[in-house]
Amino acid sequence: MTKYSKNAKPDVEPAYGRLIDKIDSPADLKKLDIDDLNRLAGELREEIVKVISLNGGHLASSLGSVDVTIALLRTFGFPQDKIIWDVGHQSYAHKLLTGRRDRFPTIRQFGGLSGFPSRSESCYDAFGTGHAGTSISAALGMVVARDLNNQSYNVVAVIGDGSIGAGMSFEAMNHAGQMGKKIIVVLNDNGMSISPSVGAIAKILNQIRTDARYESAKKTARKALIHLPFGDKAWTLSKRLKSSMESVIVPNAFWNELGFTYLGPIDGHSIKEMEAAFMRARDSENGPTIIHVMTDKGKGFPEAENNSVKYHGVSPLGETKPHAVSYSQAFGQAVSRLMRDNEKIVAISAAMIEGTGLSQTASEFPDRVFDVGICEQHAVTFAAGLASLGMVPIVAIYSTFLQRAYDQIVHDVCIQNLPVIFAVDRAGIVGEDGATHQGPFDISFLRCLPNMTIVSPYNENELGHLLYSAIGYNQPVAVRYPRGSGLGVELDPMWHTVPIGKGEIFRQGNDITLLAIGPVVNSAMDAATILGKEGLDCAVINARFAKPLDSELILQQAEKTGNLLTIEENTTCGGFGSSILELFSLNPELKVKVKTLGLPDHFIEHGSSEQLRSMLHVDAEGIANSVVTLFPELCAQVSLKKLEEKL
Repeated sequence: MTKYSKNAKPDVEPAYGRLIDKIDSPADLKKLDIDDLNRLAGELREEIVKVISLNGGHLASSLGSVDVTIALLRTFGFPQDKIIWDVGHQSYAHKLLTGRRDRFPTIRQFGGLSGFPSRSESCYDAFGTGHAGTSISAALGMVVARDLNNQSYNVVAVIGDGSIGAGMSFEAMNHAGQMGKKIIVVLNDNGMSISPSVGAIAKILNQIRTDARYESAKKTARKALIHLPFGDKAWTLSKRLKSSMESVIVPNAFWNELGFTYLGPIDGHSIKEMEAAFMRARDSENGPTIIHVMTDKGKGFPEAENNSVKYHGVSPLGETKPHAVSYSQAFGQAVSRLMRDNEKIVAISAAMIEGTGLSQTASEFPDRVFDVGICEQHAVTFAAGLASLGMVPIVAIYSTFLQRAYDQIVHDVCIQNLPVIFAVDRAGIVGEDGATHQGPFDISFLRCLPNMTIVSPYNENELGHLLYSAIGYNQPVAVRYPRGSGLGVELDPMWHTVPIGKGEIFRQGNDITLLAIGPVVNSAMDAATILGKEGLDCAVINARFAKPLDSELILQQAEKTGNLLTIEENTTCGGFGSSILELFSLNPELKVKVKTLGLPDHFIEHGSSEQLRSMLHVDAEGIANSVVTLFPELCAQVSLKKLEEKL
């Protein structure tokens, strides 16, 4: 395999051309022999490395699933048969082999292919995915629809060992086992989600993966069964003997008890072995089947094989690393400082220890940092239980994933007013991962909850102060911050408490108030500078709190200028701007023109964060232009004043 480089390509280009260039649909795969298939697998990995080195993306997982993809596409009749890729991190080879090869260089780029399966993109993408644990539920729904419509296609869910531990996966398997309908689940076991897989299920899979006795015992069992005399009693005994041996040697009885026929473990890089297992499941009428394939994450690319956490998601090659720490890193550093001073503080992550910046904290405090796996619902109620007995839990979850635990936030945290601190990472625009991973809703879905406080720092230094303050609020608090680097400001050696619900005037002005929350405050400051050159005198307020509002400060400043624009990286539907409109509806005597600027009422697709912010008018130029568009009378007055001054 070539090095991870901008010009990644095969060391020797075959004189007769690449096989990958001749594959326009899965039907073309069925014409190849095993040698050609193995060669094709290598070419697919080369293409994935080459493109993802330029565009960034989920590298290691897609490299590991190449052979599985080939075997599936050869065995089944897609798109009539249906395949659902859980999460979709591993779907790059699927895209390359289903008619999207020519567009693959556009993956994760604005206007290009999505980094995840998308129904609007291809008939081969039977179901859109981006969050873990959804595939079996969706597949079972398709199975029931198939049977109700008297059709006969196969439905295959491909799920990883990290996702299989999600509660929703077990809910679906429990239902599927009870219904007994034909559904095929391919368990792609590489021992990893993003962080190493955790939990009892991961231990079961690891036991299968590492126990060399399994294959030997299985062969011995077969030989013993063959030589048993025939007859009903002997046949019953033989089946019991086989079942007993399997349950002792390997815990596949777990799947059998759920109602699934278990096949495996199978080498996930042997196309021939996988095809045999897939055909057996395809042709069986025995109800649910789970096929356990073992793969190596990052297969064929040594760096990714040796460090699959680092290469789970990679940035484009040559992308300049910012000098500033990221918000996630600043968060992790702050939590470590807090834990050194307060032994009651614990941190919780849902399979994202590295992604949320908690790696060093976990190393320093292994007994106080908990990775619960891809189980956001459990993470929140687990934190509530801790808080109920005097601990101070900090739950670090991406905004897009926190949605999954909404009932637990309402029922287990807010109703009981328990002091759980939510570190809402990746809030607002995220970028190339697209609609499934953007974080534009958290202010809206949290703001309506009684007892909830919502705060957002304008830079990485203020993040530390707000986390420190949240511990003293003694109620549920969501600290919301974005993906990416901070401003590079110096971090204060000592923290101070920010009074709950207090904002701050960053710039005085007489014509209009720019009221912003979060890092967009910095864009508002730049917009004020742009507008100032045109004669518009802008005040800028760092609101900090989306709930509770600093009503006194906001009303006073708005009354002073008579014009107010709210700015946020959250949807305007029920967001921060909505809270300001509600405030002024309660103060109708104030003659203030209020407009809101935020993210629109539609899902935001993939593209660079800079492109998206510009397109959605929440960068400095967009804010300045919005002031001109939304406050034409004010701008006309300023222009007239400037003209009079010239005359």
